[in-house]
Amino acid sequence: MGVLFAVLAGLCWGVGEVCARAVLHTGKVGPFMAVAIRSSIALPLIWLAFGLAHRMAPSAAGRGLGTLGTKEWLLLVVGSGVIAGAAAMICFYVSISLGEVSRMKPIAFTVAPAAAVILGAAFLGESLTLRKVVALVLVLSGVVLLASGGHSKPATLPQDAAST
Repeated sequence: MGVLFAVLAGLCWGVGEVCARAVLHTGKVGPFMAVAIRSSIALPLIWLAFGLAHRMAPSAAGRGLGTLGTKEWLLLVVGSGVIAGAAAMICFYVSISLGEVSRMKPIAFTVAPAAAVILGAAFLGESLTLRKVVALVLVLSGVVLLASGGHSKPATLPQDAAST
C-alpha cells in the first residue's frame, strides 16, 4: 500500500510541477508567489485530510502533539517544515522558473532519495545494501546524463493557450 501512495505522490508532483512551470514561464508570477499560492492551497487540504484520518483511523493520525518531546519538535519544525517544506520548495520553484521541468524535476527527485538513503543509513540505522548502492549509482548516472545533455529551446504554449 505504501508503494501505491508513493506512485500517486509522484504522479501528483509530476502534474503539479508541469502546471507550475507553465505558469512560471509566462512571467506573470515568480517562484516565490507560486510557492506561496501552492502552500496556501495545500495547507487547509492537509488539515482536512488529517481531520478525516483522525476520525476514520485514529492510529494513522498519531497519538497527538502532547506526546512530542523537544527533539521531535525540532525535527518536525526545522527538518520537515523549514528545510523540506519551505527551503526545498523555494529552491525547486526557482529551478523550474529558470529551466525545463523535464530536467529540474529528475535532478531534484533523484538527489532527494539518494540523500535519504545515505542519511537513513547514517542516522537511522537503516541498511545500506549493495543493491541500494548499485541502484543509486544507476539512477544518479541517468540523471547526470539527462542534466548534462544539450539545452533545448524551452517549450512554449500556443498564444491563445498562454493567455487563458
